[in-house]
Amino acid sequence: MKVVLASKNPHKLVEISRITEKFGFELILQSELGVDIDVEETGTTFEENSFIKAQAVMEATGLPALADDSGIAVDALNGEPGIYSARYGFDESLDDHGRMILLLKNTENVPDGSRQAQFVCVITMVTPDGQVIQARGEVHGQLLREPVGTNGFGYDPIFYYPPLGKGFAELPPEVKNQVSHRGQALKLLNQKLMEAGYADK
Repeated sequence: MKVVLASKNPHKLVEISRITEKFGFELILQSELGVDIDVEETGTTFEENSFIKAQAVMEATGLPALADDSGIAVDALNGEPGIYSARYGFDESLDDHGRMILLLKNTENVPDGSRQAQFVCVITMVTPDGQVIQARGEVHGQLLREPVGTNGFGYDPIFYYPPLGKGFAELPPEVKNQVSHRGQALKLLNQKLMEAGYADK
């Protein structure tokens, strides 16, 4: 089954495809179908924004669409940046690295024992026949004080995962995909897709 990823982020396509390729469907970026839409994320939760993106791309392509809404939530910042992780600082001049540095700056006075953070991912698949299938994954760790590692993207270099004693950007992709928020959400989504008859067992 061909499924459109409601994203323009090639990093997400690579990471998600590594996990979904064993689920029996082919994932393609919306741009490969000539679809170039900027969906306004007006929701107040990861669930709402994930659905909004999937629904819009499904309507634009006529194909099942998969959307990921994810971010990092820092306890000491009352859950920020959260759903605004990709727009943190609301400064268009900032790239992924700039947003990461801004988060480090905003938490520089948070003591080591209070730097708990979670990566959250909600994935939604919307089909042309009206099915909506959604799954959520979370991974808990701590915010580092400086970037480490060269793998991953986004906030991975400043997220420390205690069970493995490494930062997310220090983990090989196959290891990260086993424990990450996105990996957890995709595994749960696959279970739900199988129950709904959309994925091979």
